[in-house]
Amino acid sequence: MSAMANTLGGFRAAVLIGWIALSGVGIFYARTKGIPLHTALPIIVAFLAEYPFYLVAGFPNVRERLAGPRLPFWLIGSAVLPYLICCSGAISFEWIGLVRLLALAIAISLWYVILPANPLFDGAFLLLIAAVSVGRYFDSIYPVVYKQHIDILGHVALIQMAVLVLMLERRIAETGYGFWPNWNEWRIGALNFLFFIPFGTVLAVWLHATHFVPPRLVWAAASFFGFLWVLGLFEDFLFWGVLQRWVEEWTWSPRAALLITASLFGLVHYWFRGWAWVPITAVLGLFCARARNQAGSIKAAVVTHSLVIATWRAFLW
Repeated sequence: MSAMANTLGGFRAAVLIGWIALSGVGIFYARTKGIPLHTALPIIVAFLAEYPFYLVAGFPNVRERLAGPRLPFWLIGSAVLPYLICCSGAISFEWIGLVRLLALAIAISLWYVILPANPLFDGAFLLLIAAVSVGRYFDSIYPVVYKQHIDILGHVALIQMAVLVLMLERRIAETGYGFWPNWNEWRIGALNFLFFIPFGTVLAVWLHATHFVPPRLVWAAASFFGFLWVLGLFEDFLFWGVLQRWVEEWTWSPRAALLITASLFGLVHYWFRGWAWVPITAVLGLFCARARNQAGSIKAAVVTHSLVIATWRAFLW
């Protein structure tokens, strides 16, 4: 798998396999939710269009081809194209929506072209990404369709834009970003998951943050891969691949960087689950960071993170 990620043929194979899987899942989901085909089809095609843009970041040799003047055009296209496809039958075209997407894509893609790479602008870049992520920026661009939140298209575009800019313009140190961990990363990630469970369980019970529910294994499996390939990968890339290293440089203290980054990781989750989850996710952050430090790759942290989410979704709420 790691060798495949370094070849153009591997990228093409991943695109084809993903297109087939996404098409099948999209059609099946639309039928189960009663979404008419004429409405569902543009949304499915929009996801298919966004998928190669998203995939590029995990293929080092492919993403390096985008470095330089062509990158801003690639990122703008990745943000705008899915929206225009959705407007062909699923949602109504709004100029303000297009302008908002263009403004965001231009700001992100030209950030390090115009501004210097220093702690002030590095921190501001991460704050911009966080504000857009939690601030419902895409809600007015992608309205709810048949009770389905398709603003995920905007979030997926945001993820790959931020990752590629940090990799190709900011030139951060290698993080191990990718979609499939190797054996050592699986092992280290799983061990740190097991170490976290006693601490996380005690905190969750003590803070009355959750309660047990009947097992939901299918939902847990879907959550695991969703975090392994999308949300968890992005969060762990930002926190343990980027921010932790920057804080180490700013403070000259790996221990302080670990504590500060884990605390920020916990605080970010206040917007999703409230104050009770801040200490729980901060402790989870310590084990994710530990996994990353032991493996030298964020993919080990992603395994820890994804296993925790899958367990929570399976047995707790």
